[in-house]
Parts: sequence; C-alpha cells; structure tokens
Amino acid sequence: MAASRTHTHRRWWTFRLCKIVDAGATGLIWWQHCRVNRTSARLASIAPSATLAVDAKAKALKAQGENVIGFGAGEPDFPTPAHIVDAAVVACREVRNHRYTPAGGLPELREAIAAKTLRDSGVAISADQVLVTNGGKHAVYTAFAALCDPGDEVILPAPYWTTYPEAITLAGGVPVVIDTDDAAGFKVTVDQLEAARTDRTKVVLFVSPDNPSGAVYTPDEIAAIGQWAVERGVWVITDEIYEHLVYGDNVFASMPALVPEVANQCIIVNGVAKTYAMTGWRVGWMAGPADVIKAATNFQSHATSNVANVSQRAAIAALEGGLDDVLMMREAFARRGALMHRLLNEIPGVSCPEPQGAFYCFPNVSGLLGRPISGATASTTLELADLVLTEAKVAFVPGEAFGAPGYARFSFAMGDDDIAEGIRRIADFVTV
Repeated sequence: MAASRTHTHRRWWTFRLCKIVDAGATGLIWWQHCRVNRTSARLASIAPSATLAVDAKAKALKAQGENVIGFGAGEPDFPTPAHIVDAAVVACREVRNHRYTPAGGLPELREAIAAKTLRDSGVAISADQVLVTNGGKHAVYTAFAALCDPGDEVILPAPYWTTYPEAITLAGGVPVVIDTDDAAGFKVTVDQLEAARTDRTKVVLFVSPDNPSGAVYTPDEIAAIGQWAVERGVWVITDEIYEHLVYGDNVFASMPALVPEVANQCIIVNGVAKTYAMTGWRVGWMAGPADVIKAATNFQSHATSNVANVSQRAAIAALEGGLDDVLMMREAFARRGALMHRLLNEIPGVSCPEPQGAFYCFPNVSGLLGRPISGATASTTLELADLVLTEAKVAFVPGEAFGAPGYARFSFAMGDDDIAEGIRRIADFVTV
C-alpha cells in the first residue's frame, strides 16, 4: 500500500509541477511532458486505423450533404442472410443466452468451428483447440499475445492489413517487414523469409487471400512456406478470413492441410465477418495447439470473458447453414472486381493487377504522383487520397496504411453503379 501511495503522489506532484511552471518555453516543455504521460507509452504508440479513418472522413462529408463514394470500408455490402438473423431472434428470447457462458465460447459453436475447419480447410481439429473471440481482429491480437514475448520478431510481409503491426507491437513483438510489389504478385518467397530470419524470429504471419492486395498463393507456394517454417522451427499465424472469396482459377488452400507437420506450430485465425456478411456481429476464432488455446482462453477470461451469446448462436446458424448465400455473394464480388480492375487500368498513370481474392483492388498509382492534378500536386498517396476525397468526393485508402507507398486500396464490396461512378470521378479528376 505504501508503494502505491508513493507512486500516486509522484504522479500528482508531476501534474502540479507542470501547472506551476507553466510559463515560457520551460513551462511548455513540462506541460507537454505531463500531457504525453497521461497515457501509457504502449497505448500512446498505437496508430489509428487508417481504413476506419478514411471511412469516418467520408461519412462526415456525407453528413454535410456531399455525395461521397467510399471505397475504403472492408466489409460486404450484403445483409446478413435471413436464416442467421432468424436464429439470433430466437436466441434473444432464450433465457440461457442472457447469462455468462464459458469464456472460450459455447461448446456447440466450438464444435461447429471444428467441423467447418475440416470441411473448408481440410484441417482436423477438436473443439478444445478453438477459442471464440470478439471478431477476427480480436483473434489476431490474442494469437500474437499468446506467442510473443518482449523482443520476439514477427516476419510481416507487406503490403499488410493495417492492424497487424499494431497487434504485434502491443503483444511485445517486433515486426520485421518484408516488402513485396505488384511485379512479384505481392507474394513473399522462401528466400525472402530466410533472409529476414534471425535467432529472434518467433512467428511468420501468412495471409491468403490477402488484404489489401487480393493476392492468392498457389498450393505449391503455401506448401513451400509451411515446410520452411517446420524446418526452421518458426510459428505460423495464418489468417484465413477471406477463404471463400477467391476468383477465376485461383484456389484457397490451408497451410496445415498441405503441410500437416506445421500444425503443432500454427494458429489459424478466422471468423464469420467476410464470408457471411456478419462484420457487426463480432464473432471470430483462433484454432491451434490445445496448450496455446488454453493459455489464450485464460487471457480472454480476464480481458473480455465470453463473446455475446446471441452472436454465437447466430454464428452456429451461419456455419451449419450451408454456403448458398456465400456463393451468391462471391459471384457478385467476382463481377464487381472485374469491373473495377478494368476501369482502374483505363486511367492514365494507374496500373492495377487483377484481384485474385478478397474484395479489393490494389493499384499502383505512383504515376499520378509528382505531377499537377487540377491545380494541385500530390507527392505521396496519402496526399493523393486526401486530394481525391476533398475534390472528387471519392474515398480510398492510401498505400502507406499497408506499408506500401505508391499503391492504394479500393474495396469493391459495393454496387456496380457506384463502382463505375466512383472510378469515373477519379478518371475525370486526374486527367483534367
């Protein structure tokens, strides 16, 4: 107790000292120091989500009456399928769902996830190898928290989803970024992984289909990375959230199914958000070795306890209800992606690879930088995105958010007419 009072007193005295000397340059320095230290360095270092920031600015302009077309949000525009909603309505009336349930997830949902993982990924797991989390993002953070000690290195191919480096850092890990580009299909090679590996390497993050690039690794490429991980004793966290959204001749493949030896050092993260248009229901999961899942469940029991029971009941209905709605959405995404890909490539200075999966185009827009556009010049994609949003009323996420300056992410999870209108606005704006 004495130590606690002493620390509290010091914090109070620092605050008072800041106020007392709040005059001139010295006072300003003290005041800024005080303000900075009101929050922990750990949380103060977190960068806000760029994708959510773009979406928020677009919505603010809409609220002012502007006709904004937003390509920023990473969520399906379809409603959650009716049978899932119906299951949630029934669950609301069941008293058992008004109570706490196991922190690791409803036993029925964990069983359904195990069955779904075997069905869709070809990986056999048991229910005790599953932790149900508050969305896929929570699963990502919890997975890193379960594996990383301070200073452990995590190999992170770029472009990467904006949350990954923050989750790694919060867990005490150190992101080691490997750059890829459109010439390489935004895919990392085993040689690159080996060059990045050190005696501090603990984890490699693997994502296919990828956000933001839309790249899909071939089974042979996945197997080669899995075998490398086994041989080097490196853990793999594989994010399979876009598993059902692949187009053309591209196919999804799960690393533990191709390389069974990696299963004991691999965590799969997934969720219902993208596949079933359930982003707002907040149900994800991580699956892996039972001892790791047990530790992660203990962690979650103190952090959030159980996921909302009604959402879990809805997730059971989603996983057990077939894939007819999913196939319908995938067909629409494939059509929209082809349309956006064609229209972007018609803009001088823009080069867009064909999206292979997820629901994003990730064009190279460096040809638009450093030259006058309607009386202004953007030197970075950050500046370009702000200029296009302000003047053309079109929102996209700049590549800097994904560790890939010179590129931009465009979501095609929206109607065909909006896609055509939005890209037309950009084309007209940059070619004036």
